[in-house]
Amino acid sequence: MSGRNSLIGSPIERLEDLRLLRGRGEYVDDVVRPGLLHAAILRSPVAHGRIREIDVGPALALPGVHAVLTAADFGAAVPKIPLRQEPLPAFLPYEQPVIAVDRVRYVGEPVAVVIADNAGIGEDALEHVILDIEHLAAVTSREAAANDKVLLFDGTASNRPITLTAVRGDSDAAFRAAEYVRRERFIVQRHSAIPMEPRGLMAEWDPVNAQLTVWGASKVPFAVRRVLAGHLGLPVDAIRMVENDTGGSFGVRGEYYPEDCLIPFAARLTGRPVKWIEDRREHFLSTNHARDMACDIEIACRRDGTVLGLRGHAYADIGAYIRTNAVTPARNVAQVISGPYSVPNIHFDASMLVTNKTPAGTYRGPGRFEADYFRERLFDMAARDLGLDRLEFRRRNLIAAAQMPYELPIVMPYNSGTSCDSGDYRVTFDRCLREFGWSEKEKFEGQLIDGRYHGLGVGCYIESGASGPRENARLELNDDGSVSVFVGSSAVGQGLETAFAQITADALELPLDRVRGVYHGSTDYLAEGYGTYGSRTVVMGGSAILDAAEKLRHVIREGAARRFGCDSAGVTVAEGKALAPDGRVLTFAEIGTEMLSAEGTYASDKRTYSYGTHAAHVAVDPRTGHVQVLEYVSVEDVGRIINPATVHGQTVGAIVQGLGGALLEHLKYDEDGQLLTASYADYLLPTAAEFPKIKSIALEMHPSPNNPLGAKGAAEGGIIPVAGVIANAVASALSSLGVEPRELPLSPVRVWELIQAAAPAPAKPT
Repeated sequence: MSGRNSLIGSPIERLEDLRLLRGRGEYVDDVVRPGLLHAAILRSPVAHGRIREIDVGPALALPGVHAVLTAADFGAAVPKIPLRQEPLPAFLPYEQPVIAVDRVRYVGEPVAVVIADNAGIGEDALEHVILDIEHLAAVTSREAAANDKVLLFDGTASNRPITLTAVRGDSDAAFRAAEYVRRERFIVQRHSAIPMEPRGLMAEWDPVNAQLTVWGASKVPFAVRRVLAGHLGLPVDAIRMVENDTGGSFGVRGEYYPEDCLIPFAARLTGRPVKWIEDRREHFLSTNHARDMACDIEIACRRDGTVLGLRGHAYADIGAYIRTNAVTPARNVAQVISGPYSVPNIHFDASMLVTNKTPAGTYRGPGRFEADYFRERLFDMAARDLGLDRLEFRRRNLIAAAQMPYELPIVMPYNSGTSCDSGDYRVTFDRCLREFGWSEKEKFEGQLIDGRYHGLGVGCYIESGASGPRENARLELNDDGSVSVFVGSSAVGQGLETAFAQITADALELPLDRVRGVYHGSTDYLAEGYGTYGSRTVVMGGSAILDAAEKLRHVIREGAARRFGCDSAGVTVAEGKALAPDGRVLTFAEIGTEMLSAEGTYASDKRTYSYGTHAAHVAVDPRTGHVQVLEYVSVEDVGRIINPATVHGQTVGAIVQGLGGALLEHLKYDEDGQLLTASYADYLLPTAAEFPKIKSIALEMHPSPNNPLGAKGAAEGGIIPVAGVIANAVASALSSLGVEPRELPLSPVRVWELIQAAAPAPAKPT
């Protein structure tokens, strides 16, 4: 890149927002095709049971009903959902069929699909399907799953598909030599992403050309297409996935769900377009849940606070099946349990347990949110035991710049390793404390002021980004001299179009308005794409654009050289023009008549690691247990920043999501496997009004050495440390009462119960 433009690093307003704010976005429910039918899905009302009968006759007899699909319509082999990430043969027995065959394993599992003239008729028809299920004992806790008394899958010996193990150094030796050891148990509750727009799909089969089009693709359209092609017995190139505007994702949207097979299957069967739009209750019952992890963790230190080792065992409740990316949280919690700290000896196990709950997957900061909560809580406890200031305890153990690249533990059986790429973690730590005004606020710690106890919390984190293996892009020079950008990355609300336009314009030395459009996600645009997950979009997609831009400049030089009648080596390309050695000039508009284009690829298996520190000031009302966040400050270093405004918005939004997870949100089940919080009346979400004072600062002092942009993934970092920070602040506030939070969420009820449990019993009368 020449560097003559300066769009990268500028807080440019998001280009996509004007279209959306004017109501000109096109979401999947906006798409209408002639002859459209609608799908309604009958979901199991039972958490665990054997299907004795499904009688669809009464439903089929209703006017306006065109078909009612069950497992029988798929023949002898009902397709199962494979893992997209980290597949192993051990997981095969635990995969989910796209529709229940002879057994149901969670409330919400699809057992039949009604295809009708409209959604209302379809919903009415569900009431006429006769469903007879023999109830079986439900497994609804990690403890019940682990004892294996009720096995959820025939032919298996355990409800524990796998235990992953992360290893660095010799933890046993470290604990034997330690002067101080402490062991604790912490729990993160089940919760997940609640996007504004629930999932939706529309599929249309073209029998003449044997082509299937699916609208509503998101996150990983190419991966979904490959699985769908196998399930329907179609060539991959016979399926077209269309990415519409997406009203939020956060890791749960766009994975391969049962509906991703059922709706296209119904469209091909009926010969009519079929649409399905998830309602909010369906989202709670059927879209991936997340978190839900308990952890026994132990720390070994010297008396001066130097951490010698960490070891422990996490138990992840992954719900009824392993699907798509269910392994990722367990792998992450094992690999990043030490976070941004230099811990030479680690042995950490992470077991996955199946239960009769909705299957789990990834949600912003998967496994990292949990790991930070476990570690940062334990660090505060250890520092207090050792009589050390908790700030100095952390500062002493942060990874130093001289230690970069710093290797994290190897995770088995994958034998997967990774290294923090660059940074000076003490800089963001000290900057956060200054911005927060820690030294001035310390006087409030534990003080009862106007009926509320005040406390401070701090926590540090790392964020892994740039998931490989590669990404692709194509740039086209249009006949008006503008450039169109096509990328394999997906837009899930993160401002992709703006960031990629900035990268393209700088790479080609063009004004931003000469980037005609950024086209993303849909499988029409490129032969291969990898999508958006693992904080990868800017690094992987942006670097692919740089490669395509350099190749397009070469193609432009060659095209201009032909017109000039000179050697291409003598042609200069700058500011939308090609200049010959003798001074002649051709504009991009003149060259664009030749329909020039170039494709680029960026491949890498090296991760980037953003990092930072968060601090919070809370006030706790001991009468009600309510926790008010008075101030929250984050400082992070994200490498080279493409758009500061976008980074700021994503960070603040992520912090608010983290506050929801720390204080409010809970997908709670009863002993029969019924979800008790399946509506907004019961599942509490944060709002901007509740957390108004959030300050976020992003630095770019240490660009990544692992990609040509120097960028690092930055979409998830804001959520990762929040629970640990808030829990530490609550413990600080209630220190005089001896309250130690060990389980989330810190809802008013839970905090009040902790206060009551810690309060001394009233004296007995003599």
